[in-house]
Amino acid sequence: MIGYETEEQQVQAIKQFWKDNGLAIIAGALIGLGLLWGWRYYNDSQISAKENASAAYQASVENLVTSESNEKLVAFVNEQKDTGYAPLGAMILAQDAVKKEDYESAKTHLISATQGDKVIADVARLRLANLHLQLGENEEAIGVLDAVTSPSFDNQVEELKGDALMAQGDFEGAKNAYTIAMAQSPNNPGLKMKRDNIAYAKTQVAGGDVE
Repeated sequence: MIGYETEEQQVQAIKQFWKDNGLAIIAGALIGLGLLWGWRYYNDSQISAKENASAAYQASVENLVTSESNEKLVAFVNEQKDTGYAPLGAMILAQDAVKKEDYESAKTHLISATQGDKVIADVARLRLANLHLQLGENEEAIGVLDAVTSPSFDNQVEELKGDALMAQGDFEGAKNAYTIAMAQSPNNPGLKMKRDNIAYAKTQVAGGDVE
């Protein structure tokens, strides 16, 4: 040890160091081990919770399919709101509600699904917007589409906006929306068909005005 001339001085220095700092070192080591154990326990508990949530999700969905009762899946979604499975369950509940023509419940479930992961939330918004369109709620559909944030869904957003604007008689707005969607999905023949149909729709409106 540099700075000490004899072995005895070194031993005395070590004793004094432990006398002055030993308690702090031991405490620090114990805290460090405690934090390490706590982190491992947290990770283990998180993994266990995810596995339990996954099993419960699967069981709830299977129950919906086999019994046509959504009670277990509704309970699961309410109990697991902080997990990624809740939005998925909510979208399945929405699909089941649409099948039963319970459209208000379907809307509620889809809105619930928008509270989770951003991508899943945007998928739920697209489904909700499409549902609004099917019900003739065009303004509501556009409002939901405006909330979609993921660029990967831009083409779908523009197509659905085009559908809503078309239904409202805003042919120029619909044409612009379809054109943007076509630029992002050039191999989608349905978009070109929709845009080409705008000219025909205009003649129908003009013919109606003449009558």
